[in-house]
Amino acid sequence: MSDYNELYQQIILEHNKKPRNFRVLDSANAYALGKNPLCGDQFAVYTQLDSEGKIEDIGFQGDGCAIAKASASLMTNAVKGKTRAEALQMREEFQQLLRGELDESAPHHLGRLTILSGVREYPVRVKCATLAWHTLGAALQGQSEATTE
Repeated sequence: MSDYNELYQQIILEHNKKPRNFRVLDSANAYALGKNPLCGDQFAVYTQLDSEGKIEDIGFQGDGCAIAKASASLMTNAVKGKTRAEALQMREEFQQLLRGELDESAPHHLGRLTILSGVREYPVRVKCATLAWHTLGAALQGQSEATTE
């Protein structure tokens, strides 16, 4: 097993075991519920946006596989402090990453999130990894529901 694959697995396991921002955010002013009908994963994403559209705080709750939960945990850490536009840009880049369409050598906004590029090797898991991102996008665009379909 390569060092990269080992690191990928360690990060997935760590964020699944101790997910960051795994909580209902009572002060949320944007919320959406996302579902992956293929496997039954389901997460709610709560965001607290300031008057300028910056994500002051974010949380998520729900049930899902290790990849889905780790991706949601990493996402919440990555978008906290970002503007709505920056978070939506990151969502698009993350989806491109998992579809194999992102030029990782070109400038992008994903930083540490590129560790999840290993999910591409398991196409059935791509929807698991993108569930929280679809849900965040829905919340930021004023929609109450999202799906990976």
